Amino acid sequence: MLALIDLQRIFADPSSGWATPDFRRVIEPVRELVTLFSPDVVFTRFVAPEKPDGAWVGYYEAFPFALQPADAADYQLVDEFKGAPTLDKTTFGAWGPELAARVDGRLVLAGVATDCCVISTALAAVDAGVQVQVVAEACAGSTAENHAKAIDLMRLYAPMLEIVTVEQLR
Repeated sequence: MLALIDLQRIFADPSSGWATPDFRRVIEPVRELVTLFSPDVVFTRFVAPEKPDGAWVGYYEAFPFALQPADAADYQLVDEFKGAPTLDKTTFGAWGPELAARVDGRLVLAGVATDCCVISTALAAVDAGVQVQVVAEACAGSTAENHAKAIDLMRLYAPMLEIVTVEQLR
């Protein structure tokens, strides 16, 4: 199963408060992955809850522009993947019962941001006993430095979590 994390306009738009600077770089590797794994592919979307609670209250106070409904243009997949089926979540990590039901022992991850939603999903899946592979060149972080740090951190979870390339998955 391939899960593609948050390939949404809100992270692609350079004027967004959540812009991922290297977002455009991941489009081609992600397209290759979709071809390799189809039909076992799911795109996730981070969306705001109707009413934040707990620590999320302060989070959305810091990022009020993000309190938009799930059908807002900012929360849609970028045009390259428009119309693909999605799994929506109101948390950083996409791991949960819906994704777990689709995974049969191995989960391949790519998307944005490496240092937030990708790593949150990867570590939760590892804790659930899933073998995880993160495709480094198909991920982008909040900065290039934070992407590299997140990749290095995830390497510490070997052998349960492996950092791979598209070429290794062919």
